[in-house]
Amino acid sequence: MARLLKDRLEAALGSRIVESRSLGVGFGLNGLEVRLADSRHLAVKAREGGRNGRAGLDLEAYMLNELARLSDLPVPHVHYADADLLVMDFIDNDGGGITPSVEHHAAELLAKLHATKRERFGYARDTLIGPLPQPNPESPRWVPFFRDHRLLFMAEKAREEGSLPSTLYIRIERLAERIEEYLLEPDFPSLLHGDLWTGNVLVRESRIAGFVDPAIYCGHPEMPGLLRGLRGAHAARAGFPGAALGPLQSLPDARPCQAVRLRVSRSRRTHACEARALNGNKKNRPGRRRAGLPCETSRAPKAWP
Repeated sequence: MARLLKDRLEAALGSRIVESRSLGVGFGLNGLEVRLADSRHLAVKAREGGRNGRAGLDLEAYMLNELARLSDLPVPHVHYADADLLVMDFIDNDGGGITPSVEHHAAELLAKLHATKRERFGYARDTLIGPLPQPNPESPRWVPFFRDHRLLFMAEKAREEGSLPSTLYIRIERLAERIEEYLLEPDFPSLLHGDLWTGNVLVRESRIAGFVDPAIYCGHPEMPGLLRGLRGAHAARAGFPGAALGPLQSLPDARPCQAVRLRVSRSRRTHACEARALNGNKKNRPGRRRAGLPCETSRAPKAWP
C-alpha cells in the first residue's frame, strides 16, 4: 500500500492499519482489504490520478446508505466516503457459487424489497451502473421511463463508444417507438439494487452474505427477477440457473409468463447496450464478467421492429 494512501486512511478512520492486502474491484480503481488496530475489518476502494469526469465514489456510498436505510438487504456499512475514497465493511464470504439454496435466499430478500411500494419511478438523484451514468428523473409511469432513460440512453452511450452498430441502433429506435405495445405498467414502483449479477453477490455457507456495487433506482419489480426466462449460455454466464426463485412469484406483477422469449429479448436489448457501452473502453473494464438479470412484463408476442 502506498504511504500516502495509508496515511490518508488512518487519518480518516482514526485507527492504525495493521494488515492489508490487494482486493480486486475493477474499473481502474485500487482495492484493499484492511484490518485496523481497533479490530475493524474493512474494504477500500480508492481512485488515483483524478476522476476524468467520472462521478465520485461518494455516490456509491450514497446508494449503499439508501439500501441500508430503506431495506433489510445485507449491504456493507460505509465508514468513510469522498470523491476518491470509499471505505466500508468487508463482508466475509467463502466465494461459494450460486446454488439453488443461495438463489432461494436471494429471492426471499428481493421479494421483500420489491413488495414495498415506492412513490415514483426513477430516484431523487441520478446514480451509476458501473462507471456509466444512470439518469433517474422521477416519473409517474414506468414504460416511458424505461424507454427514454434505460433503453435509448444506454443505446446512445454504446453508440458514442463505437460499440453499437448503427443498424442495431436504428432497430432499437424503432422498438422504442412501439415499446408500449410490448410492455405493461407494474402496479407500483419498487426500489431496486439495479445491478444484480453474480459478481455483485457474496455468498457464505450457501446463504447470501451481502449485495455490493448497487445501481439503485425505483423501477419495475421484475427487472432483477423472473430468472425462469433465462436459459442456455446466457444463464450460465450469469451464474443463476434460474431455479428456486419461488418467492419472487408472489409479487403482484409476477404474472404468468406468456411470452418469456419476447420479454427476455426486450430486456436483453437494454443489458446488451449497457455491456457494449461498458466494453467501449476496455482499459476501464474490470477483469470479470457482467451479466444482467432480466426481464420485463410483456404484452402478447409481436414481431421485432
